[in-house]
Amino acid sequence: MARWYIIHAYSGFEGKVRDSIMAEAARMGLEQLVEQIEVPTETVTEARRGKKIAVERKFMPGYVLAKLDMTDQVYHLVKNTPKVTGFLGSSGKPQAISESEATRMLNSKEEAAAAPKHKVKVDYEIGDAVKVLEGPFASFNGVVEELDFDKSKVKVSVSIFGRATPVELDFEQVERSK
Repeated sequence: MARWYIIHAYSGFEGKVRDSIMAEAARMGLEQLVEQIEVPTETVTEARRGKKIAVERKFMPGYVLAKLDMTDQVYHLVKNTPKVTGFLGSSGKPQAISESEATRMLNSKEEAAAAPKHKVKVDYEIGDAVKVLEGPFASFNGVVEELDFDKSKVKVSVSIFGRATPVELDFEQVERSK
């Protein structure tokens, strides 16, 4: 009976580990014992150069979920895969997780897509010098005073006629000054 296991892999090589295990299982004729291998990801909206970009990011970097019928052959296949450091579990023994836990981890991508609020990542922080890209203050330079991630707004202090004036803008309306 196949159960879900968490495989620990080198960070950044999760997709390669998934592909290697599937290819090796097919080569050894064990594909019926290796049901499914997934790299849990989430969608995050980032502001880059004044534009919103949806980016797929790993939900659990360094980990791969695998639904396996754990036999000695499958254990050694996974353990001997390049870039795999082992299974999650006590003293190196693979410990299965519940079906509901695996479903929750895998559905995080769908939940994130269904949720109206996305995580937004910006390449500037409070105190950084920024340039306004659009709107009535386009080409003005200023300093970031506040970041409101819930509303995707940034408060920038721009100098107008020699006087610092706070202006509230969208994240994509400003970029870090070079």
